[in-house]
Amino acid sequence: MTAPERFEELSRGLAEGVRTRDGLIGLVLLGSSSDEGRHRRDEWSDHDFFALTAAGRGAQLRPDLSWLPDRDRVVLTAREGEIGFVAVYDDAHVFEFAYSDAEELAGAVAGEATILVDDAHGTTAGLVERARARASAADGLDAVNDAKLVLVKLLIGTGRVRRGEVLNGGMFIRQWAVGHLVSAVRGRLADSSTSLRDRIDPVRRFERDFPELGARIADAVAQPADDAARALFQVLRGLEDGWAEFPSRAADVVAKRLSW
Repeated sequence: MTAPERFEELSRGLAEGVRTRDGLIGLVLLGSSSDEGRHRRDEWSDHDFFALTAAGRGAQLRPDLSWLPDRDRVVLTAREGEIGFVAVYDDAHVFEFAYSDAEELAGAVAGEATILVDDAHGTTAGLVERARARASAADGLDAVNDAKLVLVKLLIGTGRVRRGEVLNGGMFIRQWAVGHLVSAVRGRLADSSTSLRDRIDPVRRFERDFPELGARIADAVAQPADDAARALFQVLRGLEDGWAEFPSRAADVVAKRLSW
């Protein structure tokens, strides 16, 4: 567990590292790392952040992570894509961050955010403003479309499982169908979502807003893939009553094809 004092110490260390590293111009703490989200921190909270470089210097600076605080306590660093990084400390605390210039983060989205370091031009503040606007614009849920996509993912995934592609089919069922199912629930029952809802990832804190449905979905994905798909299908059809736009005919076709 990362104690609150340790969490804040690491935040200060990050800010100091960015300020003193030539070529770094900005630091933004995101999610529960931010001041806005600190009330949600618990023993599993990690540090999510953007570390901004001067324009055009991302590729040059990315090989160097010496600016991370308590570098001697880091037991693992790894890259996720071109600009994504993760670091793990000897107390198992995790950093997940993007390390790039503002242009490379042009498509970023952000919700809760605290700017700790910025340059004289407000480059970091501008990035955050645009990222928040992007998140707000993408926040609309299309429950009907998501319900349709649940059916598609379950149909394809179950077919692949029955053909013997259990790993790939399982991803369609447990990952993609679940993601669309959660979005369908949030869109269909929008008034039941609380302020805990993550506007970037609908799956985050889903169980807190929908404990019963969250438990049913969790129980479903714990089953073998074919059974999991059928259980998820049943959760989806549980939303159908009173929903005129529900793709009922398509659901009947999927059920018939899969002998459900």
